[in-house]
Amino acid sequence: MTMLVKERFPWKAFIKSVMAIAVPVALQNLLTTTGSMIDTMMLAPLGELTVGAVGLCAQFSSLMFTGYWGFVGGGMLFFAQYYGAKDDEGINRSYGITLSFMMLVGFLFGLAAILFPDAIMRVYTDKTSIQQIGVKYLRIIGFAYPLQVYSMACSALLRTTDKVRIPLYAGAASVVTNCSLNWLLIEGHWCFPALGVQGAALATVIAAVVNVLVILICAKAQKHPYLLRVDRHFRWKKENLKEYLQKCFPIICNEVLIGVGAFVMNIVLGRQSEQAIAGLAVFRTLEGFIIGFFAGFSNAASVLVGKEVGAGNLKLAYERAKRVVLLCDTFILLGCLFLIAIHSPLLHAMSLSGESFDLCLGMLLIYSMAALFRMGNWTQNDTYRSAGDAATGTILEITFMYLLVLPCVCLSGLVFKAPFLVVFACCYVDEPIRFLLMQRHMYSGKWVRPVTPEGRAALPAFLAERQRCREARRGNAAA
Repeated sequence: MTMLVKERFPWKAFIKSVMAIAVPVALQNLLTTTGSMIDTMMLAPLGELTVGAVGLCAQFSSLMFTGYWGFVGGGMLFFAQYYGAKDDEGINRSYGITLSFMMLVGFLFGLAAILFPDAIMRVYTDKTSIQQIGVKYLRIIGFAYPLQVYSMACSALLRTTDKVRIPLYAGAASVVTNCSLNWLLIEGHWCFPALGVQGAALATVIAAVVNVLVILICAKAQKHPYLLRVDRHFRWKKENLKEYLQKCFPIICNEVLIGVGAFVMNIVLGRQSEQAIAGLAVFRTLEGFIIGFFAGFSNAASVLVGKEVGAGNLKLAYERAKRVVLLCDTFILLGCLFLIAIHSPLLHAMSLSGESFDLCLGMLLIYSMAALFRMGNWTQNDTYRSAGDAATGTILEITFMYLLVLPCVCLSGLVFKAPFLVVFACCYVDEPIRFLLMQRHMYSGKWVRPVTPEGRAALPAFLAERQRCREARRGNAAA
């Protein structure tokens, strides 16, 4: 009988490393979400229809997010592994490719919002009163999209190269700017015109400008070795682009197809009652708190695992990956419980009452149960991507989305006319099943697929060790 001797995992050092990345990212996202919540509160006096319209516009922004996030995920795969291998040219080259694709998405969505807002709103809802408000908002907010995408590309590079505080500073400045201008422009204070929902959109555009400026100024002041080296960002060749797209293609497919699926679900949800649409808009804002906590740990997983894979420390990467999911779900649970505990004053402050209040509370309760599986799946998928396995999570997510989730949502919402909360719950029906499958893949270690010479050299020994461990476990089980 073979005995497995387990090394003591350095939890203290691991948690310290996670928190060094996760806390600034979580704080930045918390600031952004707080800004969105304040936006909603400031728009609340204009009525539930305005809140619902802006919420639907946010769904179009989320569609843009899925359009460029595949390039963020692919870019961070290369950033982290090249940073671990100390390959400066690799970092600059992969950032230039990532930036090029991301800005293309940002400009296309910006033009669509500015030129075709009527068509966009008609897709998301059949309520004419909500469409009219959303059109006014989209025509202005479209100018912010390229700026927001650019700042996201910068933030991805900065976080991967241990400069997590710069995006935090930029996010803080952006939120302060946005909230201040909202106060001035929505209802008109200090001799400024009362622009209503258009004032909120204009405030967001100016805040996006501030975000970019703070990132660039701080990067210049700290002499960041990669972000401002524009002359080196575009020195990539055909073979570099080919390798990048090969690794990124599954991620891009995942984000695009999941975005299309979410788009269809939002169409179904957008054809419910006006009270449900208003409740959903507020829920999405609160959901940002949970995602904000999650994003910190997801970024930490990507960076801490990807760096070690790139440097050839594959066993350490594997041990870190197994534990970051547990940390993520612990904080997700705390965040959900916090929102449930303070839901009453929070929802009332966002102008919800009666049916819309009850529906939003129901969504919070359903989401709190689903979030542990959902964010665990997301963290594992980001971990696999940073280690070079961009396919497994993609295949599982797309398969379950199109074979299980979408049929359940469309049938319950459009055919059987089920209650709104039943339709909403169907959006998460696949998460527990995928979590079990993702965990099985995690413990196999087959997701470790380096792109650097150092990582590739260490891979045979790592795979041999994982095989010995599996055989030893089978032997112990048989005994």
